Amino acid sequence: MNLVDRIAGLKQRLRLACEAAGRDPERVELLPVSKRQPLTLIREAAALGFSRFGENYVQEGADKAAAEPELAFLLIGPLQRNKAKAALQHFREIQSLDRPELAERLRRLAAELQVVRPVWIQVDLWNEATKLGGCPEADLPALLAALAGDPNLPLRGLMAIPPPEDDGAFAQLAALRDRLQQDLGHALLLSMGMSSDLEAAVRAGTDQVRIGTAFFGERVH
Repeated sequence: MNLVDRIAGLKQRLRLACEAAGRDPERVELLPVSKRQPLTLIREAAALGFSRFGENYVQEGADKAAAEPELAFLLIGPLQRNKAKAALQHFREIQSLDRPELAERLRRLAAELQVVRPVWIQVDLWNEATKLGGCPEADLPALLAALAGDPNLPLRGLMAIPPPEDDGAFAQLAALRDRLQQDLGHALLLSMGMSSDLEAAVRAGTDQVRIGTAFFGERVH
């Protein structure tokens, strides 16, 4: 199956999932995850109308962003403090903000670089932070305090990688988003769901699904 056919199949799944949930398919973003994918495929996807791509590794994403500056690359993988500057320079959004000390470093660097970079908080409600990163719910107040509503780092939403086959995980995330929206007084987006569970994520209210292999095909290792 080629890229055109894979994209068509994913769009059909998204459309049917949204129809079943009574949602507008245009309100759910299909974010291609392009880690370890060649620029040729990314350019092909761009020619088909995609302009935003998720990357897991700072150096790889930075190289792609330098090669294709008109495209937007989003960091969805873990971010170490020593790579925070490069992340701010090369990624249009950071989806993996998960601890107060990282928020503080990003704030200082964003002010120095004079850049605005929307951030998403990666949350972990299932005690899997050691495996996948993520901020436990109990630590969210400290992280939000460190972010301090900085206009250089506007909070766009919540991202999560729930454990597989946990039927209640997406509902937990949606409920957390609703509580935070009320506390903060502004809307937040949700990024959750991958190819194996995008229907459940759409049903629970996700605004973005992150799709890698099912979009691009097998990764180049």
